[in-house]
Amino acid sequence: MAENIIEITASMVKELRERTDAPMMDCKKALTEAEGDMTRGEEILRVRFGNKASKAAGRVAAEGTVGVSIAADGKSGAMIEVNSETDFCAKNEDFLAFTAELAKTVAASNAADIAAVSALEMRGATVEETRAQLVGKIGENITPRRFVKINAAGKLASYVHGSKIGVLVDLVGGDEALAKDIAMHIAAAKPKSLDASGISQDLIDTERRVAIEKAKEAGKPEAMLEKIADGTVQKFLKEVTLLSQVFVKDDKFTIESLLKSRNASVASFTMFTVGEGIEKAVVDYAAEVAAAAKV
Repeated sequence: MAENIIEITASMVKELRERTDAPMMDCKKALTEAEGDMTRGEEILRVRFGNKASKAAGRVAAEGTVGVSIAADGKSGAMIEVNSETDFCAKNEDFLAFTAELAKTVAASNAADIAAVSALEMRGATVEETRAQLVGKIGENITPRRFVKINAAGKLASYVHGSKIGVLVDLVGGDEALAKDIAMHIAAAKPKSLDASGISQDLIDTERRVAIEKAKEAGKPEAMLEKIADGTVQKFLKEVTLLSQVFVKDDKFTIESLLKSRNASVASFTMFTVGEGIEKAVVDYAAEVAAAAKV
């Protein structure tokens, strides 16, 4: 009598991974061992990894840190944001080591997106397997969120402020001190782009509409509205574009004039602010304590 062999499909593996947050290969092995029984496969993984990873998967991770890796010659590098649930985890030595090593791994790779990063090799396993093991150890949801890789036109410099703001800047000309100053300025002034060409028309249109409405409310004549809007937009562009900003260390210079005085230019820059755009849960600790006291 022929042996009844259960085919383990990709969709089965995907479903078990979503249930448990365990690495893909471990999900496949568990399903094979369980002869395709999803519930049994989940039990096998919970024995193997505990409940931490599966419980953590649905929780919001809006804290974390930024990792940067730059080649010795400064011609290439990468920056990555890795999120955690709490700032306590973000300061954990294992978490910081994972982030730093992941930045190096990404810098040496050809990964095109964050999904591809999960499949990269790291510590003799995949990044995803290494991440899942760290989740099991620490007990928090840990998620590589985004990264940038740069092949520099000049040389790369970085600045990470308090592990929460990371800047990677490609400086052509100048020197290491200037590059560091520019990176620190970007972290402090938070420009949206290098110059006005990098600002979306939608954002400019919004500033214009707001300016016109404010002018109307202030009782300004209809004939002056467009002129007022133009002035407001120009002021906005100066505030949010790197080259137009006043240098934070010396207000006699704009960044553009500073670069010209040093025969240098910025080819590009990227800034990551940890948790930017992630909706954080608001925890009412007083209510939690009060509820616990009634139990």
